Amino acid sequence: MRIPAAPPAGGERIAAAFARSGKRAAFMPYLMGGFPDLAASRGIGEAYVAAGADVVELGVPFSDPLADGPVIQAAGAAALRAGATTEDVLRVGGALATSVPVVVMAYANLVLARGPDDFARDLAAAGISGLIVPDLPVEEATAALEACDAAGVALVPLVAPTTTDERLAAIGARARGFLYTVSVVGTTGERRDLDGLSALLSRARDSADVPVAVGFGISTPAQASDAAAAGADGVIVGSRLVRAAAEAQDPPAAVAVLATEFTEALR
Repeated sequence: MRIPAAPPAGGERIAAAFARSGKRAAFMPYLMGGFPDLAASRGIGEAYVAAGADVVELGVPFSDPLADGPVIQAAGAAALRAGATTEDVLRVGGALATSVPVVVMAYANLVLARGPDDFARDLAAAGISGLIVPDLPVEEATAALEACDAAGVALVPLVAPTTTDERLAAIGARARGFLYTVSVVGTTGERRDLDGLSALLSRARDSADVPVAVGFGISTPAQASDAAAAGADGVIVGSRLVRAAAEAQDPPAAVAVLATEFTEALR
């Protein structure tokens, strides 16, 4: 069944960010909330905004992050050890949301433990525009989708290279905000090669009426530029930026330099 895709308020803000990016593709950096601590994570997010981010993806740390590779797993574990909570991360997101749309990435346990309605309302209260739940399959997403629609939050689904045409159509019909297209089979992490991206993006674009963003594996400005040339409306960069933050004495300053390089590559 196709659920009518009247865009919620968050979806409208995301759509405007894509339309007004001024780039070949919107730049969408990932931020692990609470890493290396709450203040620094907010500083990293502010550095993204200053460098030209169009949308910020904000991760909520979780103990069993099945979609995340080693770099983001380590950042999430460090954030949890430092005491970061979902409420803390939403406050970081709310501060950033005054400048750009923020899309929260949270695992299903966190959403279901609070309840989809309450979780969606909490996002909306913080000014969050969207929600990504990587381990919530389309067959089980109706309650979360209805809760997000009611709260004005865009529930952003994911598709992968292995997604069949039938499932792609079902997922695309329910997409809000944008369609998150996973570039590779596997978890997040830096990759040297991104084969078959143009064909994958073409399939994704044919399935949905929202922008198509690509993530997982994009680790260099050149790869980001290639993804835009292959047809991506948005480019999500995660592990490379998180690694830069982890290796730096001054994480916001380090990611500011790298994020600017990605922004310039997409202009």
